[in-house]
Amino acid sequence: MKQFQTESKRLLELMINSIYTRKEVFLRELISNASDALDKLAFKALTDSSVGLDRGDLYVKVEIDKEARILTISDNGIGMTAEELERNLGIIAKSGSLEFKSGLEQDENRDAADIIGQFGVGFYSAFMVAERVEVLSKAFGSETANLWVSSGIDGYDIEPAEKAGHGTTITLCIKPDTDEETYSEYLETYRLRELIKKYSDYIRYPIKMDVTHTNTEGGESREHTETETINSMLPIWRRPKAEVSDEEREQFYRAKFYDTEKPISSLTINAEGLVSFTALLFVPRKAPYNYYTRDFRPGLELYSDGVLIMDRCADLLPECFRFVRGVTDTGDLTLNISRETLQHDRQLRVIARNLEKRVKDELKRLMTEAPEDYAEFWTAFGTQLKYGVISDFGAKKELLSELLMFRSAGLKKLISLREYTDAMADGQKYIYYAFGDETRSNPRTESILDTGYDVICLEEDTDEFVVQTLTTFDGKEFRSVNSDDLELPDSAETKEELEKLSAEYKDLLEFARNTLNGRVAEARISLNLKGAPSYITTRGYVTLELERYFKSLPNGEGNQMKAERVLEINAEHPAFDALKSAYADDKTKAEIIVKLMLYRALLAADVEIESPTEFAELLEHLMVS
Repeated sequence: MKQFQTESKRLLELMINSIYTRKEVFLRELISNASDALDKLAFKALTDSSVGLDRGDLYVKVEIDKEARILTISDNGIGMTAEELERNLGIIAKSGSLEFKSGLEQDENRDAADIIGQFGVGFYSAFMVAERVEVLSKAFGSETANLWVSSGIDGYDIEPAEKAGHGTTITLCIKPDTDEETYSEYLETYRLRELIKKYSDYIRYPIKMDVTHTNTEGGESREHTETETINSMLPIWRRPKAEVSDEEREQFYRAKFYDTEKPISSLTINAEGLVSFTALLFVPRKAPYNYYTRDFRPGLELYSDGVLIMDRCADLLPECFRFVRGVTDTGDLTLNISRETLQHDRQLRVIARNLEKRVKDELKRLMTEAPEDYAEFWTAFGTQLKYGVISDFGAKKELLSELLMFRSAGLKKLISLREYTDAMADGQKYIYYAFGDETRSNPRTESILDTGYDVICLEEDTDEFVVQTLTTFDGKEFRSVNSDDLELPDSAETKEELEKLSAEYKDLLEFARNTLNGRVAEARISLNLKGAPSYITTRGYVTLELERYFKSLPNGEGNQMKAERVLEINAEHPAFDALKSAYADDKTKAEIIVKLMLYRALLAADVEIESPTEFAELLEHLMVS
């Protein structure tokens, strides 16, 4: 018996116990190796007319002998000589595929074939499920065959053997079941079909199996066996876009991602350049039930030349686009030794940037060309885009800002920020926003709308963080309707009147501020409150809405975040006349009116009042006076 090299022994032991996280991938590795052997022979046929081989004759076959616990994977590819068996299987991490590919790449007159194997370790994954492995191989054009046999790290034997045709047959003696592992599953036809469809469905050669069917006729059951091709071979995303119908894409999406509804949009990408890849992406119509939970696993299926590498590669799309489903296929990625995870290299980043841009462009197209579909998408995933703006200190805000939608207080419908700015009136400086259902119920919103300016409504807790993160759009600053200075287009007469009233009632306003004893930073006259006697506005970064949000945090973490409040008093309201009279004749009554103006303003702004008892006492005093 020949011995593996010392380093090879250690690597084999490590491989069997550590490198692969799922034992089932052994079948993927062995089929990939068979595909490599078929590729080599097909390439030889192209470059050597004496081969006389039709590519359609090449195949992989998987066979089961359940009673003997034997699993066989065979191919009619290039095969190996005794020397190649020694070189490729006697030294772990000596990859014949990698050597073949390197040779092609050094020849400027040849195109490198799509060879999957790189590390020369995939074959040894067989020892995860087999206690003994035999490799019977006959090189194309050779008269003799050879048999390589090993039971693991103890070593291997190579001896002459008989084989009818060229190619390689790998025979696995499947391990007995244990309390921890059920190896018998790899002797079940349904399980092997499942693994072939999962990992090797798009291998370019037929993968054949003998499948037994049972027919019941006349009360009798009869079995017959047929050889079936298990894999699809040509993936839908590699076919020319013009040759794939919408119905085929929809059927693929429903079957692949278990969705009962057709997607809102599909996107086919065939990129060539420094990194070449194909992709087929879908925008779902509805969010899965667990989408906004920790249980949801985002990511695209990632294939390497048709072989499934990862069923959820989250690094191919940013978190803000985690709703996208689909597949990406490339031969240009650097994989780790087990081919189960990626090396995070430049190629991956290039693909990710390309996909990110293409998804955004597709969503912009939907917004413009199919607004009803985009509105449906926004209902399902708008919150995700908002979180994307806020996350990572606004790193993706430029990417996402054009995709955001808000309800227009003036138009009574969802609009984009681009639609808002395109419709801005001459001289309008700001993008005005209100909260919740504030439209004409907010006197300041009413004043803004009356000028011909529109107001967008923020209807979720995250919305104010979104506008605070964006700060501007298309050069226009966001401004709350509750901001202390709206800078509306007042007439010269209005400005002059406001300055006159502010000067005239300076002492009264100072009295109001002192009466409220720190509860407001300022009391001022307003001519923009329509029918309301008073209203609360703020100045500075912290708004009433932010204050409310921070106050809702657990353990009182946000109680220190207070808005700097301004009490605006409507100079055109009868309540102001009552305040003027009381200030002149009855300061106690004037204090009551000022406090009631504050409470009225806070309640109108849906702000929790600090002292309901005081409010009740003031009302009682007013009722009996």
